[in-house]
Amino acid sequence: MSPRDEAVRDALDALLAGTDARVRTANDPIELVHRFEDDGDREVVGLVASSLAFGNAKAIRAKVGDVVARLGPSPANRIGSVGPTRLVNDLHGLVHRVYRGEDIARLLSAAAEVRRARGSLGDALRVHFEQAGTIREALARLRDDLLDAAPPARMRRGFRHLLPDPRAGSPCKRLNLWLRWMVRGPDGVDLGIWRLPKSALVVPLDVHVFRISRNLGLTRRKTPRWETAEEITARLRRFDPDDPVKYDFAICHLGVARDCPSRREPVKCGRCVLKGVCLRWASSREAQARSSGAQPP
Repeated sequence: MSPRDEAVRDALDALLAGTDARVRTANDPIELVHRFEDDGDREVVGLVASSLAFGNAKAIRAKVGDVVARLGPSPANRIGSVGPTRLVNDLHGLVHRVYRGEDIARLLSAAAEVRRARGSLGDALRVHFEQAGTIREALARLRDDLLDAAPPARMRRGFRHLLPDPRAGSPCKRLNLWLRWMVRGPDGVDLGIWRLPKSALVVPLDVHVFRISRNLGLTRRKTPRWETAEEITARLRRFDPDDPVKYDFAICHLGVARDCPSRREPVKCGRCVLKGVCLRWASSREAQARSSGAQPP
């Protein structure tokens, strides 16, 4: 490992150690998944929570909470015991960004069919992974299963948008987030209920993780695609081959909390644990030194 990699690893380890997982989890959509003890409920609620993980965390939690409340004390039992028409009625009137209740109902009805056929969504993914050998193709095949199992209806863009296609190059942040929750742990954040290797996971590439990864030099790519997520994961795998995605929660919440602003802010940046390896901080300091005629620090 190069000196630069060692420095980035040490900085990320410090960030991870300094992240209050309990406080952060309380304000994260995964908190709603933690409310359930049954693994079936957890994978179903996790699918909903990750699929709706667009925009403000408070709004996401409110919408996921609404869905969960409508499904009752056991969401897995509910979706497995009623038909798609009843699920559409259960979620009637629900709207979140481009999604409507009928889109989520179709997703849940499809999930119920896959669970009936394979035992669980996790088992379905595990079989696909064992056959395909990569998370990307395994996710794509699980997506195929869900699309095939969805009840016939007018195909709304919202429904397809719930299930991005890994083969098309999307970073599939929400699907990879769901996998992280289900595969990693249990560690107080992720649940560790699916039997897949943590080493095979791909980082859920949201705007915060993408920007901070560029700041750290984990990628030079300018667009957040699947290949970008794989490149970042490959760099993180140098730091922990068995569990490269363990840094994701801390990196993401550094951005969510605005402790890593999109523009350089001397106060926030100056106290950041990643400052010593941040390329944005280094370049801004060098530019400041040049403008003042001083030597860069």
